[in-house]
Amino acid sequence: MLQFLVRRLLQAVGVLAVMSLLVFVGVFAIGNPVDVMIDPAASEAERQAAIVALGLDQPMWRQYLTFVGNALQGDMGKSFVYNQSASELILSRLPATFELAVMAMLIAVAIGLPMGLWAGLKPGSWADRLLMTISIFMFSLPTFWVGLLLIMGFAVTLGWLPSGGRGETRELFGVPFAFLTWDGFQHLLLPAFNLALFKLALVLRMVRGGVREQMTSDYVAFARAKGVSETRIVFKHVLRNIMLPVITVMGLEFGNILAFAVVTESIYAWPGMGKLLINAITVLDRPVIVAYLMITVFIFIVINLIVDLTYTLLDPRVRTGGAK
Repeated sequence: MLQFLVRRLLQAVGVLAVMSLLVFVGVFAIGNPVDVMIDPAASEAERQAAIVALGLDQPMWRQYLTFVGNALQGDMGKSFVYNQSASELILSRLPATFELAVMAMLIAVAIGLPMGLWAGLKPGSWADRLLMTISIFMFSLPTFWVGLLLIMGFAVTLGWLPSGGRGETRELFGVPFAFLTWDGFQHLLLPAFNLALFKLALVLRMVRGGVREQMTSDYVAFARAKGVSETRIVFKHVLRNIMLPVITVMGLEFGNILAFAVVTESIYAWPGMGKLLINAITVLDRPVIVAYLMITVFIFIVINLIVDLTYTLLDPRVRTGGAK
């Protein structure tokens, strides 16, 4: 296990180093922040002073080395717009995105698991065909379009749920969360459900496929021959065996939700990291863009490591150190 952790940590350092270069070069190439941030009516002296103050007068390689040196000390630069630490600015928005992602995953698993189990136990039935058709729509429909439909239906027409914002929050260990208040929970439901649709369809299909495969295996036939009840076979044996790949994939998908909730957060004006990224791109706030992408890469690395360790704990047959 120790060898596995050391190897993964070394891989993580390499990934972060390569991604930092790619991200910095990519962000450097998308435009000049000076053209967006400085008033066109400003004099040339004022313009040059602003360029020097922001460090944009240096060549790209020097800016990159400065960024790496500061990042190793925990400083990813200061936002051009907000004039505060870019990493602190993003981390202040992380609880909102994390809360939204967790709620979306809970909805996906809570609905997708029983639906997939039902479809897998009744292959070829009308329920199976109906659920598979619904899952295709969930995979295919654009997130922004579904989000607008949900707002029109549940917020505008029915008036059951608010159309945007985070609502009232309450602090837990010094961190504000919306789900702790009824108003915040209502604000959380629509964006979380919108974000959960794709993952729900994925869980449904994975569980259905796993159940259909396991129900034809030898151990199920042997259990039936011993007189074990169908309920015990499904929930004690089959479900436990199919949950391993589901947990693995859902762990990785959780990282996707955290990183790519940009569209949903924009539609519902949810004050998370994605909304901050959109605002930063609009004004070419380079430190915020780079810090967001680097923090996202780090989150993916941590989630991958947790998924690998969880896989090992759930299935002792897996050898993280490699078998000879």
